[in-house]
Amino acid sequence: MAGGGLAPTGVAKERAELYQGKVTLYVVIACIVAAVGGSIFGYDIGISGGVTSMDGFLKEFFHTVYKNKKHAHENNYCKYDNQGLAAFTSSLYLAGLVASLVASPITRTYGRRASIICGGISFLIGATLNAAAQNIAMLILGRIMLGVGIGFGNQAVPVYLSEMAPTHLRGGLNMMFQVATTFGIFTANMVNYGTQKLEPWGWRLSLGLAAIPAFIMTVGGFLLPETPNSLIERGSKDRGRKVLVRIRGTDKVDAEFQDMVDASELANSIKHPFRNILEKRNRPQLVMAICMPTFQILTGINSILFYAPVLFQSMGFGGNASLYSSAVTGAVLAGSTFISIATVDRLGRRALLISGGIQMIVCQVIVAIILGVKFGDNQELSKGYSILVVVVICLFVLAFGWSWGPLGWTVPSEIFPLETRSAGQSITVAVNLLFTFIIAQCFLAMLCHFKFGIFLFFAGWITVMTVFVYFFLPETKEVPIEEMIFLWRKHWFWKKIVPEYPQEDGNMTA
Repeated sequence: MAGGGLAPTGVAKERAELYQGKVTLYVVIACIVAAVGGSIFGYDIGISGGVTSMDGFLKEFFHTVYKNKKHAHENNYCKYDNQGLAAFTSSLYLAGLVASLVASPITRTYGRRASIICGGISFLIGATLNAAAQNIAMLILGRIMLGVGIGFGNQAVPVYLSEMAPTHLRGGLNMMFQVATTFGIFTANMVNYGTQKLEPWGWRLSLGLAAIPAFIMTVGGFLLPETPNSLIERGSKDRGRKVLVRIRGTDKVDAEFQDMVDASELANSIKHPFRNILEKRNRPQLVMAICMPTFQILTGINSILFYAPVLFQSMGFGGNASLYSSAVTGAVLAGSTFISIATVDRLGRRALLISGGIQMIVCQVIVAIILGVKFGDNQELSKGYSILVVVVICLFVLAFGWSWGPLGWTVPSEIFPLETRSAGQSITVAVNLLFTFIIAQCFLAMLCHFKFGIFLFFAGWITVMTVFVYFFLPETKEVPIEEMIFLWRKHWFWKKIVPEYPQEDGNMTA
């Protein structure tokens, strides 16, 4: 569609100061139920590492790894290096990557709730297949269905939370997703701690319990209200306004409603959002949709969370001690997210990302030094150094939990205009899962070859991302979700790329 005077231009002026409303109980309940989708993602991250260190599971499906594990001190860093075992963990993320791209048109055409329900059902099927697995093929198929569920859930839930939340508390409410994710990780660690004593079938219980959050997510999807943004985008303006009045707790929603109507008119004129997102005026959002999830994974957090039991066993912790240590890191991650919720809408996104980055760099370097000096092929760490490693890893997880953990999801979900929001979130999720897959598939081999240098590898990337945030990410706190475009036009770098008005951007792709 040619850009001209008659073309819909989206939100044409800033009305943020006219927004009214408060946090209603209705919004809080809706956000908590929706965020359960995050607990599914977290539960799987936490459960995988514990299950892959259980003897019963390894004996049944990965006998070579089981034999290597029994020769514990021959090569501390390499005893779990097995591509089949890595494929068990990583197949889920490859399936999620594909599913997140399929979810985009469903989320846009049928609403956010439809994708949440699809995600819940897929995850129920996957959890059942994994718990009942008789062979590797059944195990991998179950993981793929779990991946489909995660692809749909991670695509829809952050967008749902951003659209339901009032502007001044959007950061905090959006982080319900990360709270649920970290709670899922912690729960998985505690489940593993209990089920590893139930040899040889405890691993089945660990994998099967994923059905509980999947059931809650599915039922919740049917009971949740649709977001006003989605209803208006799909032509139900009256219903959209009623939902908006209900979730804001006031009839004075004219300014916010008008922003949604303006945004929806532009959104409905765009027939190919993935093509549209490549246009110059959407360049900053596209860069953030790629860089934020990439950087989130390159902090190295997933390596620690996936393989925490394996990692701690490699360092010489006993089986029980390693699961216990990973449970502690899971608890720290869950707790630290609340620091972010309490501060994100006061201190802003940039302050948390930069301070968290600096603390993570220091922690990674300290762990690398300890392992480099005190830990070799035929050594175990002394008790004192083992405790120090766990403490420093906990400080690393603490910093991640208040910075890149929640904000790696929050920032991309709040910066896209309505016409490219579903497509943008799909790109965010796909990139996140692509790098999660790469790290999951490569980490055990990297640990074997890099040894302690793996921590320096991640420290280097955290340095890059901290510099990136300082120079290129504008502050988004208290900016209405439909008025983000004005932010890029004021930024020292992005204003050189983003045109002053949408009409200036040559031809808008219809």
